[in-house]
Amino acid sequence: MFAYRLLIKLAYSIVGVLLLSGLAWAGDDWRPVEPAQLAMKTPVVEKDADAEAIFWEVRVNDSDFDLIFNHYVRIKIFTERGRETQSKIDIPYFGKYHIKDIAGRTIKPDGTIVELKKDAVFERTIVKLSGLKVQAKSFAMPAVEPGAIIEYRWKEVRPQSMADNLQLQFQRDIPVQLVKYYLKPASADLVGDRGMNTMTFHGQNTALVKDKDGFYSMTMTNMPAFREEPLMPPEDQVRTWMLIYYTREAKPVPEKFWGDLGKRYYDIIKDRMKANDEVKKAAATIIGDATTPEEKLKRLFDYCRYKIKNVNDDAAGMTDEQRKKLKENHSPADTLKRGMGNSADIDLLFAALASAAGFEARLALSSYRDSFFFDPGLPLSYFMRPSSIAVHLGDNWKFFNPGTTLIPFGMLRWQEEGVPALVADAKASKFVDTPMAAPDKSLEKREAHLHLSEDGTLEGEVKIVYTGHLGYEKKEYNDDDSPQQREANLREMFQKRMSTAELSNIRIENVTDPDKPFTYAFHLKVPGYAQRTGKRLFLQPGFFQHGIASLFQTSERKYAVYFHYPWMEEDQVLIDLPTGYALDHADRPAPFVIEKVGKHEIYIGISKDGQTLEFKRHFFFGGQDRILFPAASYPTLKQIFDTIHEADNHTLTLKQAAVN
Repeated sequence: MFAYRLLIKLAYSIVGVLLLSGLAWAGDDWRPVEPAQLAMKTPVVEKDADAEAIFWEVRVNDSDFDLIFNHYVRIKIFTERGRETQSKIDIPYFGKYHIKDIAGRTIKPDGTIVELKKDAVFERTIVKLSGLKVQAKSFAMPAVEPGAIIEYRWKEVRPQSMADNLQLQFQRDIPVQLVKYYLKPASADLVGDRGMNTMTFHGQNTALVKDKDGFYSMTMTNMPAFREEPLMPPEDQVRTWMLIYYTREAKPVPEKFWGDLGKRYYDIIKDRMKANDEVKKAAATIIGDATTPEEKLKRLFDYCRYKIKNVNDDAAGMTDEQRKKLKENHSPADTLKRGMGNSADIDLLFAALASAAGFEARLALSSYRDSFFFDPGLPLSYFMRPSSIAVHLGDNWKFFNPGTTLIPFGMLRWQEEGVPALVADAKASKFVDTPMAAPDKSLEKREAHLHLSEDGTLEGEVKIVYTGHLGYEKKEYNDDDSPQQREANLREMFQKRMSTAELSNIRIENVTDPDKPFTYAFHLKVPGYAQRTGKRLFLQPGFFQHGIASLFQTSERKYAVYFHYPWMEEDQVLIDLPTGYALDHADRPAPFVIEKVGKHEIYIGISKDGQTLEFKRHFFFGGQDRILFPAASYPTLKQIFDTIHEADNHTLTLKQAAVN
């Protein structure tokens, strides 16, 4: 059969284009395009759609050593905008996944076929609205025009993986008439007595239908497009998808389920958290003269972070091949002795050292709210992963994660803050909500001392400091870039809103330091910053907000507004005025308080000699852990941030003094 299919493919590559009774064919792998599909003038699922998928089919084979996905998509183009948006394809992939065997073709309205050339496929990094950087296989479909059909297929390989806790997406970025998955389950040798089960999220439950060759099929029809919105909840929280998992118990009782899961993890991990004599001795030495519980834990935490090399860290300078050759650490003593380990090894060493110092330490599992808003009433282990070490202090559990390199002591990644965490125990595993860091923990502090020229040019020194989650994100974004690329990122950030901005003498500090704040410092020159009209200069003193659009651009939206974490901004700008100019009116916007959720306040003053303008701005948002707002409150939220945007763009008038 394989040889036959190969011959068909070779024959097709020679023939090139085949028209048969008005139907377009492409060897054994392409399906015939029906005349009715080529003749379609209007979409079926969404009446205003510029393009629509006729079908999106995926065959998933879980019966082999690797998990294999074979995708096949056929799309009808209706408008010129549909041509623009659908002719450029990005197929994202993650980690060790592979994308291969990409093929595509365009069927023009007259039935002519234009093949996608193999050398048209390339790799690139795409940045999603969330800011996440993702690798993708990219290509542009050839000869696309309104009325045409494009179709493409590819194979995704997930090495050494199973379809246990597998997500199947049913909602795509375009409307789809038919979404169909074929799934071949793993054999009993791999899953034992566990049976395959499904759960659908944000859509109707879809039955498994037994197909042929050991496959089952799942179908949904007339699926509307999923469209990203800025600051929306995680995709899994709003789009339609299905979870495939193997289980012995179809409807477990949540309390018993989580108790059993916590005990299993405790039993599995207890030896990996055990403190032998070497670990006990090390704990005593590390703690030294520290007296309070917080001081002791801080010293243990710092030791694990700074003295143990994290082989998972981008900044460790290790290749994938070097990591593969490393010996596995089987105990905290191994990690201590070798002075290196992966993120989990480092967390477990911290737990062992804390236990040796007399603390009660446990492994904590949590959901990550960048992917789903978890509820413990849903008994599925898919949503819970080992995430941190819980240490009992007083009446509370505190959470630590030294294996996450760039997060400060006392904080977790924002994805793990404000979520239910399962503290594993042999008898009484329990859920504890992890705390959310207050706004002042994630601070963007900006300072500038600038000189304004008579022609409107602004020039001087600028410094921007990021702490907490803001700092972590900046470090993660920059740590694997070259120094030249980091500078390019900074220039791009400013030139997007001030096209004439010139940055020089750039210094970027603490990119890989977990405790010190991420810092930009540079010399800046912005020709034409202030607008001159006759004897007046119109100046926006809120330099750091200049050119930034209002946060919410649309009048309405579909999804809730989701800020990832609370944050604070502090600005101080000094502007030396040009000789002979004075401030015409020193008015300032009124302070704006958003109950206990946020506050915006601006101060504008002038020095005694009238030559230096001072601008101060204070803003915070997310107080009381308020970071999620329902779509119904969007008009009010938009009005709040529009008011803040207007205040940030407050303009002052400088008047040239009369010459005697």
